[in-house]
Amino acid sequence: MGLLDRLFGDGRTRVGLFVDGPNVLRDEFDVDLDDLRAIAAEDGPLAITRLYLDEHATPKLIQAAEARGYDVVTTSGDVDVRMAVDATAAVADGAIDVLVVASRDADFKPVLEHAAREGAKTVAIAPGAYGRSDALRNAAQRAVTMEN
Repeated sequence: MGLLDRLFGDGRTRVGLFVDGPNVLRDEFDVDLDDLRAIAAEDGPLAITRLYLDEHATPKLIQAAEARGYDVVTTSGDVDVRMAVDATAAVADGAIDVLVVASRDADFKPVLEHAAREGAKTVAIAPGAYGRSDALRNAAQRAVTMEN
């Protein structure tokens, strides 16, 4: 029995929140990391809470995210591939029942579609109406647009 089975063996839904930092944490959106967690937690307890950042992320941002319970993953260059692979693996491994993607990047549409085919509930969070991806919104079973 794995750790997740021991923690959530009571039948509760396990939620995985994957945040595309460069696309969500922008000045024009003023997104609060606690608000993202709260939206994701509407579907059940958070089993995975990850924020993906590129190599230009400031130590202050990383510390703030970790203080709010995020597992911060930094990558060189574009974070999309790493985030997509991790989210897909979490669904495939059965680590989560609900996949929540916070982004405005249509590149995550196939990830949401695959998760749904695997039986996971899918949620797309847009950081604001400006730049919201209709492709993500349409691919997800539930879509949320954050207010500025």
